Amino acid sequence: MISENQIVVVGGGIAGLCAAIAARHLGASVHLLDNSPAALRGGNARHARNFRVVHSEPTQFAPDRYQAAEFLAELDSVTGGGSDHTLAERLVAGSETLVPWLMANGVAMQPPSLGVVPYSRRTVFPLGGGKAMINALYRTAAALGIAVSNDANVSALHECTSGWTVEIDAPDGKTSAIEARTVIICAGSPGADPEWLHRHHGAAGDGLVIRGTPYADGRLLEQLFAMGASAVGDPTASHMVAVDARGPRFDGGIVTRITAIPYGMVVDASGARIDAVGAGQEPTHYARWGPRIAACERQTAYLILDADGLQRAAPQAFAPIEAASVSALAATLGLESAALETAVASFNATPPAGARPLTCTPFAAYPMRAGITFVHHGVAVDDRLRVVWTDGRCKDTLFAAGMIMAANVLRRGYLAGLGLTLAAVFGRLAGEEAARHVVR
Repeated sequence: MISENQIVVVGGGIAGLCAAIAARHLGASVHLLDNSPAALRGGNARHARNFRVVHSEPTQFAPDRYQAAEFLAELDSVTGGGSDHTLAERLVAGSETLVPWLMANGVAMQPPSLGVVPYSRRTVFPLGGGKAMINALYRTAAALGIAVSNDANVSALHECTSGWTVEIDAPDGKTSAIEARTVIICAGSPGADPEWLHRHHGAAGDGLVIRGTPYADGRLLEQLFAMGASAVGDPTASHMVAVDARGPRFDGGIVTRITAIPYGMVVDASGARIDAVGAGQEPTHYARWGPRIAACERQTAYLILDADGLQRAAPQAFAPIEAASVSALAATLGLESAALETAVASFNATPPAGARPLTCTPFAAYPMRAGITFVHHGVAVDDRLRVVWTDGRCKDTLFAAGMIMAANVLRRGYLAGLGLTLAAVFGRLAGEEAARHVVR
């Protein structure tokens, strides 16, 4: 028999965990379903490293100040004013209490003195990284009595008189079903489905690296659309960055990102120099390079550095490919020697502002591909995180949080730490909204 206050949360990443824990704190009975195996639980949050949070006064983990008005203005700037303003305000307000809420639920935070990443007053880092944070939240979920099922692929949702019937496919091929008063969808965006990427990006989609979990396949999102849910955002728009081409196709995470581009120059597979509009030489502009590399032949490019640039750059996950001369480096990379030598000579003659000529031997290179983080496309929600249907209706029994609804706020652009904050804040809010509905 269905519990009077049963909530099913679909998705075991940071959004789903925050939703489940928040709902349980308000007295709901919660069952969390995740389609990944337990060893790979946590979604993309396993690779995340920081939250963007408001703090009106200095704190132990974020000295200085970062005001709500500043956060909103920066969000408005990167999205071009395309955010749902009410949801953006809820996101920013929720970020101010996020750190103490996470700490109360077992997550340890990192003092700035322990960090190896340059300090930013806008962000806070979980101690031990994303994996430690995810493990802490799962421990809290277990202690609260939240039921968790891994390898549980939700294949269908059916509305029923008591709420929803949730059909689940197991790895052994068996199908089961559970009922819930309310469902919260936190199942991620479709950015890890190669078929979906090919459909919306063509041949370029075949060459994309998926930086996060392979289990964010977007199938539940497609089901919601088929049921009549409204879409928001652009399926062809994605957040991409340059990653090392030698990394894995899936789950490389943040460590494979190439951050040394400001210290050298980029060439395509023919050896010709290329640039990314608006990227400049700032390290924070690597997201400009993802779409540019995706547009290259074979979706491949190369970062060329000299010994000076290599010394100034931070270490990367993979060792650089080195050679004693530009022509020798071209031969190692399989590039046309004359083309690469011409590109280096042109770069040295008129280096971009802030860049240095490439003259110090040995020379080095990193092969690069475009790595997709998430898609600016998802399901529409109202200001209570309820799924919006094409006829404008909302149901108090179906909510969404995390990257599956992120496009309501983030239809383009990005801010450091925003993805984790968005998922955690909206997950918590959706859990609270759903619990208020079932616990009366």
